[in-house]
Amino acid sequence: MLSINIDDVMNVLTTVTPYLIGFAVVLVIAIAVMIACRKQGKAKKYMIRSQAGLAILLAFGIVANLIAFGPMSTMLSLLTGGGTITEESTNTATELCTEIAEEGVVLLKNDDSTLPLASGDNINVFGWASTNPCYGGTGSGALSDAFPMVSLLDGLKNAGLNPNQELIDFYTNYKADRPVVGMWSGDWTIPEPAASLYTDELMTNAKAYSDTAMIVITRVGGEGADLPTDMYALANGTAEDVGYDQVYDDTLNEGADWDEGDTYLNLTNQEEAMIDLVCQNFDKVIVVYNGANTMELGFVEEHPQIKSVLWCPGTGQTGFTGLGNIISGAVNPSAKTTDTFVYDLTATPTWNNFGMMHYTNMDEFAVDETLPSFVNYVENIYVGYKFYETAAVEGLIDYDTTVQYPFGYGLSYTTFSQKLNGVTESNGVITVSATVTNTGSVAGKDVVEVYYNPPYTNGGIEKASANLIGFAKTSLLEPGASEDVTVQFNVEDMASYDDRNAKAYVLEAGGYIISINSDSHTVIDSGVYTVPTTITYSGDNKRSSDSVAATNQFDYARGTATYLSRADGFANYAQATAAPTSYEMPADSKATFYNISNYDAAADEDPNAEAPVTGAEGDVQLVDLRGLDYDDPMWDSLLDQMTVDEMNSLISLGGYQTNSIESIGKVRTNDCDGPASINNNFTKTGSIGFPAAVMIANTWNVDIATAFGDSIGQMADEMDVSGWYAPAMNIHRSAFAGRNFEYYSEDGFLSGQMAAHAVQGAAQHGVYAYVKHFAMNDQETNRCGMLCTWSTEQAMREIYFKPFEIAIKQGGAGAVMSSFNYIGNRWAGGTKELCQTLLRDEWGFQGFVLTDYFGVYGYMSADQGVRNGTDCMLVNYPTETSLVGSLTDGNISNGGLQAMRTATHNILYTVVNSRAYTEENLNPGMETWQIAAIAIDVVLVLVIVGLEIGVVKKGYDKRKKKEVEV
Repeated sequence: MLSINIDDVMNVLTTVTPYLIGFAVVLVIAIAVMIACRKQGKAKKYMIRSQAGLAILLAFGIVANLIAFGPMSTMLSLLTGGGTITEESTNTATELCTEIAEEGVVLLKNDDSTLPLASGDNINVFGWASTNPCYGGTGSGALSDAFPMVSLLDGLKNAGLNPNQELIDFYTNYKADRPVVGMWSGDWTIPEPAASLYTDELMTNAKAYSDTAMIVITRVGGEGADLPTDMYALANGTAEDVGYDQVYDDTLNEGADWDEGDTYLNLTNQEEAMIDLVCQNFDKVIVVYNGANTMELGFVEEHPQIKSVLWCPGTGQTGFTGLGNIISGAVNPSAKTTDTFVYDLTATPTWNNFGMMHYTNMDEFAVDETLPSFVNYVENIYVGYKFYETAAVEGLIDYDTTVQYPFGYGLSYTTFSQKLNGVTESNGVITVSATVTNTGSVAGKDVVEVYYNPPYTNGGIEKASANLIGFAKTSLLEPGASEDVTVQFNVEDMASYDDRNAKAYVLEAGGYIISINSDSHTVIDSGVYTVPTTITYSGDNKRSSDSVAATNQFDYARGTATYLSRADGFANYAQATAAPTSYEMPADSKATFYNISNYDAAADEDPNAEAPVTGAEGDVQLVDLRGLDYDDPMWDSLLDQMTVDEMNSLISLGGYQTNSIESIGKVRTNDCDGPASINNNFTKTGSIGFPAAVMIANTWNVDIATAFGDSIGQMADEMDVSGWYAPAMNIHRSAFAGRNFEYYSEDGFLSGQMAAHAVQGAAQHGVYAYVKHFAMNDQETNRCGMLCTWSTEQAMREIYFKPFEIAIKQGGAGAVMSSFNYIGNRWAGGTKELCQTLLRDEWGFQGFVLTDYFGVYGYMSADQGVRNGTDCMLVNYPTETSLVGSLTDGNISNGGLQAMRTATHNILYTVVNSRAYTEENLNPGMETWQIAAIAIDVVLVLVIVGLEIGVVKKGYDKRKKKEVEV
C-alpha cells in the first residue's frame, strides 16, 4: 500500500480550492475597502477598517469550519485519534519478537558441529552488513522508529559473545548507513569494502583475536520495486527503465562491482573477494544470510572453510537477540525453510515471465504515458518445491545439482527420529499419527511435515508429486524424550481442481501416498490412502468447506499463454517457460478491457434492479445490530434509514478508517498498517516491529502465529485501532519480488495456516484483519500500471487463492484488501468473479472488501468496485473517482444504489461486531477535535461580537462627543 504522493496532495488542494477562493475574494475586497477609505475622516476610516477586519476574521472562521467539517474532517479525525500502548504490552511483544527469531532462524549447514559457540567466546564478524543488517523491509510494512533496535552485533553481545571491535570500527568508518530500497526509488548499492582495504595488520589482529570468523551477507527488499535482475547493467548505468528510478553508487567500491549476468541475489565482486580473504585466513567460518528473499548460496560449498550457514530473515526490533542465543547455544534452532533455495535463480520456471512487460497495442488506454502491462503465470501449479519435486520425479532435472536446500529443510544441534504410527480415515477425515523422539544430547523441537503424492495420469489433471497438507511442531523435548503428534486433514483437501474438463474439484480414484518428511524431498515413512472411485465436487455434491460447489469463474483470465504441463515428463518446458513472443493483447481480451477512459457502469448493471429505500424515518441504531446474523431483518430497517450521501460517505472515505455516520450512531474507527507491526501513520503512535513474515512462517509453529496476532490485537486495542492492514499472504512466485518479506512462503497451505492463526489471534481483541492483497499481487513491477495477470484457474485456486481461502474459512477473517493488479483483463477490485462469486458465494465470506491504496491510477473507481464486490475505497479525502456516481455525473442507477446498500451492509456488519462496539470502547459522541473546534467557534463568535460591540460603541462615543462639542 502506498502513502500520500503528489497526486493525492493535488486532489486535496482541488477539493478545498473553492473555499480558499471564497476567502481570498473576501480578503481582496476587504483590503480594497481599507485602501479606498484612506482619505476618509479619522472616525469613518476607523469604522470602515474595523468592519473590514471583522469581515476577514469572520470569513476565515467560516472557511476554516467548512473545510474542517467538510473535506478535511476525516484527516483531522485521523490526526487526533488513537491511544497509546502500555508498557506491559510492549514488553510482552518484545519477548515474543525474540522468541520468533529463536524459532525462525534456520540452520542450513553445520559441519563438524561448528555451532554452537560458547558464551564468552571471541568472534570476528566480517561483512559491512554486520554493522547495517536487515531488520525488515521498506514501505508500508516498514518498522516503526519509535523503539530501539537490537543490532546484530548487540545480539551477539547479549548472548555473551565478544565481537572484534577493530572490525566493527573498520566497517562503521567505511559507511555508516544502509541505502534505502523500494518505493518509489531504490538505491541498490551494496556497500562492501574492497579486499585491498583489509590491511595485513587488521587481519593479523583478527587471527590473534579469535580462530572463528562469521560472515554476514544481507539483502533488503521493499514495497514498490522488485529486486534488480541485472546488476551489471544497473551498476554501469545501462539498465533499461523498469518503471521506477534505480540508483547505484559505484564510488564506494573499487573496480567492477558485478559480473555480467549477476542479479541482486548474487554476491558482489567485493563480497566474493572478502569471503575469499576470510577463508584464506580462517578454517572455521560461519555464514549468516540476513534477508527474506532466497539468495544463491552455492558459494558456501565452494569454500571448505565455511562450516556453518544460518538463514536469518528480517528480525524486527529485537530478533537479533534470538540469533545470538542460537549461535551461543542458549537456544537450539528448530526452524524450517519456507522457500526452496536453488543454485541458479535464472533457471527457475518464472525467470522469463516476471517483471516489466508492456503491451504494444494498448496506446488508447495509456494513463500519464503508462501503458497497460502483463505477466503470464506460465509455470501453472508448479510453483516452488511443487515444481522441483515433480520435475525430479519426471526426470526433467537432476535434483541434487538444482536444489541446494529443499522446502521444509532445517537442522538442529540434536537429532530426532520420527516413527509413523498410522494413517487412518474416519468420516472423511484422515489422521496421521507419529512419534517424535529426541535421539541426541541437547533439548530441542522438531516439526512433523505431512505431504501427499496423488495418483497422476499422463496428460490428465495437473498434479504435483509433493503437496504439504499438514504439519505440527513438538514441544521442547529433552534428550531421550518422545512426543506423540497427530495431524488431521479432510480427504477432500487432496482433490485437484480440473479447470479443463470437469470444471470442478476432483478427487480421482487411486492410491494417495501420505508421508511424513524431514523436508519436501526426504520421505521418512509413508502410508497409502485409496480412493475407490473418482469423486467430482460439483452441483449439490460440494466440498464440506464450501457454501456452494466451486466451478470455473476465470476462463477469461487464461489468456493465450502456453502453460507448463507435467505431460510426457514436462515435454513443453522450454516452450512454456520461454519469454513472451507477443506483446499484444488479443483482440477479444482488448474488447473487454476497462479503465476509467472507457468503463461503462451500464455494463455491470442489473436491468431488473429496483431502487432500495433510502432516508426512511426510523430510530434503529447500529449498536442494536451487534451480534445479530448478517441476514437478520433488523438490518433492512437500519439500511432503509441510510441516505445516499451517507452511504457514499462510508464507501468513499475508507482510508485508515471507516467513516462515522451520526444518524445511526456509526462511530469512526481507526485502521492501521502493517504486516510486521501496528502503526498509526497519522498520530505516529506504533508498536514494536516483529520479524518479517518469512521468519514467522519459518517457525512452522501456529501457536507462535496466534501469539503474534494476539499481541498485535492487544496493542491495537490500546491504540483504539479496530482494523489491521494485514496479514499479507501473496505467494513467493519469484525470489525477486520486492515484498517477499511481507509474505509467508512459496506454499499456499503454509501461508494460509500462518495467516489464519494470526487473524484469530487479533480477533481475540475484537480487531478485524484485512487479509491482503487479494489476489495474485506477486510482483511490484507495474503493480499500479494496469498489470494484467494471466493464469490457469487451477493455479489460481490451488496456489494463489489458497492462503486467502484458509484465512477466511478457518481463520474467520472479517475484511479483505484487494490488489492493484488486474485478474486477466479486469482490475481485481472490480472483478465480480473474485470479490463476489468466489469470495462470498463459494467461500461464505461475510465482511467487507477494501481496495488497496485508492490512488486511482487511471483505472480504480468506486462505480466499478461496488458493482463487483468491493465495498470501500482506501483513501481519506475525496479523489477523482472515489464517490459512487463519479463516472456517471452523480446519476446513480437502481443497480448502483443496490450495490451501495450491500457495500454499506458489509462494512457495518464487520465494524459493529468488532472491538469498536464493545461497551467499554463505544463512544458515539463527537470526536475530541470536533468539540475543540466548536469551542474555538464559540470563542471566535464571542470575540467577533465583542469587537463589533467595541467598534459600534467607540463610533457611538465619538459621535456623542462630537455632538457635545457642537
